[in-house]
Amino acid sequence: MTLMSRWLLAFLLLPSLASAQLSKEERKQGFKPMFNGKNLKGWDGDPRLWRVENGIVIGNTDNVKLQDNSFLICKQEYSDFILRAQVRLRNHNSGIQFRSEALPNWVVKGLQADLAEGNWWGSIYDEKGTRGVISNGWKGKAEKVVKPKDWNDYEILADGEKIELRVNGLLTSAIEDNSRRSGVIALQLHRGPGMQVEFRNVRIKKLR
Repeated sequence: MTLMSRWLLAFLLLPSLASAQLSKEERKQGFKPMFNGKNLKGWDGDPRLWRVENGIVIGNTDNVKLQDNSFLICKQEYSDFILRAQVRLRNHNSGIQFRSEALPNWVVKGLQADLAEGNWWGSIYDEKGTRGVISNGWKGKAEKVVKPKDWNDYEILADGEKIELRVNGLLTSAIEDNSRRSGVIALQLHRGPGMQVEFRNVRIKKLR
């Protein structure tokens, strides 16, 4: 194989490699990528706000004023699963919805694995609900391990009533919740000042 051919092969492989860097163990366990690394196929969101670059899903509101929080919503619903992702927050507030309900205009209601600038990482929040912060995983927990403006590992376990969040390997929230046993997964852009959040290596394993 010529050097040029090797370069071309490496270039062609980049999108699939960037979509989710599954370890051998994760592949054996049944984890699957949630993005194809090239585009937003299988997801629905405001096209002004979301794009894919080099396998990274980028949400940005710098030139758009939101009336409500806006979400990139997976078209498939999940019930019991382990979700893992790497997240980098430039500023403001974001989160990962799960077992949630998709509403019109890319709005979502339900449980959220929260994250914010200098706050809320590792917390469980009731988006559009009445319970507010269900579990504060930041205070004395995620605040010790979060890397501001850098990539952070986020894990969500939803197994029956058992829900656990981990940030960079640290257990930050553990609750029992039976409010909704299945629903969509979605990525948040929060209304307010212009912000940016990035997601990569988003992968999921169905538990049943």
